[in-house]
Amino acid sequence: MARKVAGTEVDYTPPIDAYGPFEGDERAIEERLWPFEEVEPEAKVPISHWSHSSLMSYLRNPLAWYKRYVERVYDMPSTPAGIIGRAGHVALQHFYGGIAKEGSIELGLEYLRGVPDFEINFGVAKTKKAQKEKRASMERDYLQAIGFYLARPPKYDVVDIEIKATATVEGLALPIKAVSDLVVKSKGHRGALDIIDHKFVDSFSKHGSTKTLFIIQALFNYYTVSETYQKPVKRFILHECKKRKNKDGGPQMKRYVIEYKKCAEEFKLFKQLINDATEDLKNRKVFLPNPSDMFEGENSFDIYRLGLAK
Repeated sequence: MARKVAGTEVDYTPPIDAYGPFEGDERAIEERLWPFEEVEPEAKVPISHWSHSSLMSYLRNPLAWYKRYVERVYDMPSTPAGIIGRAGHVALQHFYGGIAKEGSIELGLEYLRGVPDFEINFGVAKTKKAQKEKRASMERDYLQAIGFYLARPPKYDVVDIEIKATATVEGLALPIKAVSDLVVKSKGHRGALDIIDHKFVDSFSKHGSTKTLFIIQALFNYYTVSETYQKPVKRFILHECKKRKNKDGGPQMKRYVIEYKKCAEEFKLFKQLINDATEDLKNRKVFLPNPSDMFEGENSFDIYRLGLAK
């Protein structure tokens, strides 16, 4: 539904109708950004905007990117980890929307159970029995992971949940778009905002708040939230929740904070990267596959072999 925020009309999906992203699951993220296709693409560029997932896909595997973001073909099943992550996001959307823990957990489980078998990459689980066992394992992993998070959930003064927004940024040839899990009031900064992101992971990120992937995502969210709310945006706070219980009894969650005031050089590189990608796209004559891509390497090379992208 449409909603006005600070005088700007944005697309807002209430928690009951939305689910959140999982790192690497571009399909889930882009489906939530789809309403913004009204922007006319720049001449010679087959897209109307860049998003974090789109940019990462283009850099990783141009032919797989073309299939998804230009042709809009979504035929790759999601991994069990991706679906568990999305179910976790559903639960957190409801929880931060005011629903009790038990109800939020149940709604996330309902989402997970509602995903049809053909949308799941079962891997080596080929038989009906094996797939049924895999689904039961997915439910256990989900319940354990969301239980870890909600045992002591971070407290925030929530402004908005699952906000999708677009921004036209000075110096960029194309608009950028992003979805923010939570937009909250920034603690200690009167009148300012923070952006909250959640990830359900198998292992914690080694580089934490300095991880390039996190910083690029944070900058996409910075511009879109800043333009939507017309307020200072101070921090991008990312919570990683480990799905499997630590054998050493250590914490199941880690919190990484990216302070935008310390990212002057990153802002410059961000604009350079997006403009270089746009220029590369303008001049690209062939979209090549990347067989080493762990997500879609085989599929993209099959498309190339059959000449389907010409």
